[in-house]
Amino acid sequence: MKIQTKFHGKQEINKDDIIHFPSGIPGFLDEKEFFIFPLEGTDLFVLQSVKTSEIAFIVTDPFVLFPEYEFDLQVEALEKLGIQKEKDVATFAILTVREPFEETTANLQAPLVINQTKKLGKQVILNHTSYQTKHKIIKPEEQGER
Repeated sequence: MKIQTKFHGKQEINKDDIIHFPSGIPGFLDEKEFFIFPLEGTDLFVLQSVKTSEIAFIVTDPFVLFPEYEFDLQVEALEKLGIQKEKDVATFAILTVREPFEETTANLQAPLVINQTKKLGKQVILNHTSYQTKHKIIKPEEQGER
């Protein structure tokens, strides 16, 4: 099927690769189907709404940028997503891209958790954690290295 995307124009996607968010994403509760496009040459991806071309989020694997990142999924989330094995899980953090790029932040308090086997997703809100919605992805000591 063809969809119109925010960053990639019209794209052909496989219906079987659509990720279903039964509860939507907070702030976008009517958006239930998304597709993930890689951003060539980066560790970034676009989580694109299938229904609304203007709704797209820049996301990344938080474990690449924050190796110490960890959290436990509540039983309710495991059940809703039908997760049985750790290898079925993909986790993404939504980025708030800023100018200059060094000011870009990652939301580590509300990761997107996806069951890759069943194509089910949910944005999980972590309570009782030190993680916040705005963690700089480039630490000040790394900014001079580019």
